[in-house]
Amino acid sequence: MGVFVFLPLILPLTAWPVARLAEQHLHPRAATRLLSAVAAVLAVCSTLCLALLMVVGTAQLPGNPLPDGWSDPEVREALPYDEVAGTAAIPALFAVLLSCGRATWRHGRVRRRAAQALAGGGVPASAGGGVAVLPDRTPYAYALPGSRRARRAGRIVVTAGMLAGLDSAERSALLAHERAHLTGRHHRFLLAVQLAARANPFLRPLRTAVSYTAERWADEEAAAAVGSRRAVARAIGKAALISHAAPVPVSASALAGFAVAGPVPRRVAALLAPAPAAGSWPPVRTAVGLAAWGAAAGAAVSALSSANSAVTLFLVLRAATPL
Repeated sequence: MGVFVFLPLILPLTAWPVARLAEQHLHPRAATRLLSAVAAVLAVCSTLCLALLMVVGTAQLPGNPLPDGWSDPEVREALPYDEVAGTAAIPALFAVLLSCGRATWRHGRVRRRAAQALAGGGVPASAGGGVAVLPDRTPYAYALPGSRRARRAGRIVVTAGMLAGLDSAERSALLAHERAHLTGRHHRFLLAVQLAARANPFLRPLRTAVSYTAERWADEEAAAAVGSRRAVARAIGKAALISHAAPVPVSASALAGFAVAGPVPRRVAALLAPAPAAGSWPPVRTAVGLAAWGAAAGAAVSALSSANSAVTLFLVLRAATPL
C-alpha cells in the first residue's frame, strides 16, 4: 500500500468544496443529510485507519498481547515508517477517543440537565403540548429532544423574554422552527458532525456547514408551516437583535435553537429569496452545477478511498493472524 495507507487521515480535506457548495446550492434538508453522512464515513475510516496504524506500528514491541503474525516484516512493509507512525498513532487515537467520549457525555448531560430543570421547576407545557414557557426575562428558545429510554417526549423551551419581543405571527414562526428541529431530529445530525470533527480536525468545515444547513432546514419548514417566508425572516432578525446582548444558558447554546446558531444575515437573505428546489442539485450544464457535482463526486471518491485503505490494512492484518 505504501503511503496510500495514510489517505484516510488526509482525504477529508477534499470534502471542503462540497460543504461550501452544498450549503449554498442544495436544499437544506438534502445538504444536512449529505454532509452528515460524508462526515461520518470519513471520520469512521480515519479513526479505523488510525487504530490499524497503531496496531501495525506497535505489534513488534516486546510484551504486547497482539498476535505474533502482526509483527512479521511482510505486515510492516505495508506501512512506511511503521515504528514512527505506530508510536505517533497511540496518543492520537487516545486523544480522538477521549474527545469523542467527552463530547458524547457532555451532549447527554446537557439534555438530562435541561429535562431535569423543566421537571424539577414544575414548568407546565402549553395547551398545545410540548411547549414549555420559562418565566425568564432572558430571550432564548431551543428544542429539547426526547428520550425513548426515559419515555420523555421532545419539548420546545422558550422564555417569556423571547415571547415578549415577538408579535403573534413571529411567535408562530418561532414555534414552527423549533418544532421542525424536533421532527427532523436535527440533534442527531449535529452530534454526528461534532463527533466527526473531533475524530479528524479536517472535518470541521463540515460541522460548520451542517450547523448552518440544519438551521436553514428548520427555517424552510417553519416558512411552509406558517405560510410566510417574510414572517420567519422577521422573527429570526428580531430574535437575533433582542438576544444579542443577553447571556444564553449552556442548555440553550448546546442544543438546536432559534437564533443561537447559524449566520443570521445569511438565513434572513435566504428566506427573502425564492424557496429552494427540494431534492435537486443545480443543472449540470451550468458552471455552478459542474462545480457542485464535481465536489460531490470528489467527496464520494474520498470516502471510498478512505474505506479502501482502511479495509486493505485490516485484511493485511487478518491474513497475518495465525489460526
